[in-house]
Amino acid sequence: MIEFKILKKSKKSEARLGVLRTSHGLIKTPCFVPVATQACVKTLDSQEILETKSQILIANTFHLFFKPGDNLAKNLHKFMNWSKPLMTDSGGFQVFSLGFGKDFNFGKVNSERTDIIQKSYQPKSIKITNQGVWFSSPLDGKKFFMGPEESIKIQERLGADIIFAFDECTPPRASKEYIQESLIKTHNWARTCLKVKKSNQALFGIIQGSKYKDLRKQSAIFINSLDFDGFGIGGDLGEKKSITKNILKNTIPYLDFKKPRHLLGIGKLDDIENIIKGGIDFFDCTVPTHFARNGIAFIYSGYLDLRKRKFLKDKNPLDEKCSCFVCQNYKRNYISHLIRAKEITGLKLLSFHNLYLFNSFVEKTREKIKKGLI
Repeated sequence: MIEFKILKKSKKSEARLGVLRTSHGLIKTPCFVPVATQACVKTLDSQEILETKSQILIANTFHLFFKPGDNLAKNLHKFMNWSKPLMTDSGGFQVFSLGFGKDFNFGKVNSERTDIIQKSYQPKSIKITNQGVWFSSPLDGKKFFMGPEESIKIQERLGADIIFAFDECTPPRASKEYIQESLIKTHNWARTCLKVKKSNQALFGIIQGSKYKDLRKQSAIFINSLDFDGFGIGGDLGEKKSITKNILKNTIPYLDFKKPRHLLGIGKLDDIENIIKGGIDFFDCTVPTHFARNGIAFIYSGYLDLRKRKFLKDKNPLDEKCSCFVCQNYKRNYISHLIRAKEITGLKLLSFHNLYLFNSFVEKTREKIKKGLI
């Protein structure tokens, strides 16, 4: 199980400083959670991830069910040689990404306002039922079923410190009627997850409700009424940052103050301070590593696109304010050369730097909370 202690609550915002104790060590919060989809953070080994100041990782239940499949790890920590805490998601995000996300080619944050997904609509590639979801295997296309019971069983076998209830990650551009219908499923599945869990892992319930104030409140009150160890705030998070901020305002006040809160799947560098000020303790995002594999280095003043020819003449470090080993030992011109030459080492160096910078940014934000600055 886990033990969460709040060390300080900001007087200027909902931000709080805390410590989460797990059987695999302590985590200082707020905390950024790198994504280790298939039991690895792409291009980095476990020791390198530790050196980026990462405290906890989140792995993907859905994908690990298929690969390694029948050889599914009974102890994910040993399997990936990671001694620190782990989370596993529930597979609920794939209900969106392999469903309406695939159909309409959009992500959780979408700028279009028109509601095109109406009540009782079904995605083309999956079927969402009251009991769970029928997917097609990414390996051979065969149909298989995952519901709350199946998700919990897989997560129990993987053995992460924190697991999540199975839910439907709702799509943006869905009507309120669709979200209301989805919320009933997510709430019923939450009860089932609690009922079938046999392990001593911490289980977080997920709050949905999209951008609708009354539905977020309804979901927060319901999930809070159940015996979860913490909370995940999921689903689509609005078409702009102000709506994400409002979603947190419509959710956080209805949650047990003493339990940890995780914002699922969001965390660009310019989001971080705002979501922490909104009351978030944990948040995961693929941005630092995904962007790195596309030649993008984050710096404190923005970002650099190392694919551009101009950086071949730039002999500065990625960021003079960054103390990571990449910034101490390599220059922009060399990393740009690696990226343009499609050398894997370039992706590795950018992935390390981006994670280190994100974790350092959150570390500095924790210090701001401690000093009463935010």
